[in-house]
Amino acid sequence: MDRLTVVRSLTHPYPLHGTVYATTGIPEVDTKIEAIPRHPRQWPFIGSVVDYLDDRKEGGAVPAMPRNVALPFVMGSRNEYPPLAGPYGAMLGSRYDPVYTDFTPQGTTLAPDVRPGRAFADPFLGIRPTDTLKLAGNDRQGPRIADARLALRHSLLAQFDRARRGLEQREGPGTSTFAQLQEAAFALLATGRLHDALDYTREPPRVREAYGMTLFGQSCLAARRLVEAGTRFVTVIWDAYGLNAGSWDTHHNHFARLKEYLLPVFDRAFSALILDLEGRGLLDETLVLVISEHGRTPLLDRKAPGGGRDHWSRAYSQVYAGGGMGRGRVVGATDRLGGDVVETPVSPKDILATAFHLLGIDPDTDVPDREGRPRRIAGTGVLRPELLV
Repeated sequence: MDRLTVVRSLTHPYPLHGTVYATTGIPEVDTKIEAIPRHPRQWPFIGSVVDYLDDRKEGGAVPAMPRNVALPFVMGSRNEYPPLAGPYGAMLGSRYDPVYTDFTPQGTTLAPDVRPGRAFADPFLGIRPTDTLKLAGNDRQGPRIADARLALRHSLLAQFDRARRGLEQREGPGTSTFAQLQEAAFALLATGRLHDALDYTREPPRVREAYGMTLFGQSCLAARRLVEAGTRFVTVIWDAYGLNAGSWDTHHNHFARLKEYLLPVFDRAFSALILDLEGRGLLDETLVLVISEHGRTPLLDRKAPGGGRDHWSRAYSQVYAGGGMGRGRVVGATDRLGGDVVETPVSPKDILATAFHLLGIDPDTDVPDREGRPRRIAGTGVLRPELLV
């Protein structure tokens, strides 16, 4: 805790699963488009903005490592409902979506019931040491495609491209994006650098055990390896698995899930990440943000099986470390129930603005929407100096 800044006074008016609101500059939660990742009104994810601005600065050259990676799998792809919006390029185009990994093995440990009678093995609680991440859409675990196969694919692609010559001559925006995505995809296939960074099995057993043999722990370890390899922005998503109201969405069986599952796994992995970054001399230059779209109700719903806490956005907490954030600092306060902020209210947009500032990006920077209108990357957020060193 002496390495962290804790903010106890996050607040906003939307007690909903508004991942877009928490991670983009969009002005409000729009429930009509929350389940449509590429709706034209969606705003770009913070990692996508970083990727877009770096891409413009570097003239569109494909980097040796992708700038924007998300793991362990596409958000929302492992529960009962289709993926929600949030971590995507949105109005900037799919070129600036994160490069997603995938994880297909089953969990090894039975998690406390998300709903009574619906217990299942959850990989966020336990995986085998040999279970690994892979690139989404890649059914091969190996790091490289043989040179001959890659050359053949280039040749086949060239034939298709010649057949599409008329379309290419028009050089519409869709064609341009498609060509850029092709270039990036072949760059990933031609090198094992990304695969090597994702392969946490290369780490010594003591390091892997420090993070915990869970999907979240090993994903945090992979994130550290990606940072070392040169990835600019990495997102580890602890998402609902198996059931929609899963993981941290503790509408049911709140105390058992926290005590036996969520808190021990998080504490072990997050502490290991912070100490590992510090031990490697990377913490001061690596910004670590633990964020969510809202908190939980200050009073328990005793009618829910096992007791539950519902959505609450009037007051909740987050923690940050490294990259210019203060150390051993507590910001803000709530009333005695933890239900309302009484000191130093902080908006999720303020966290975005502060993060952009620490990443060397002016929070007042604009990016274009689909009609070319400027959109401020941090929305209404302002820099919060009380969070900084």
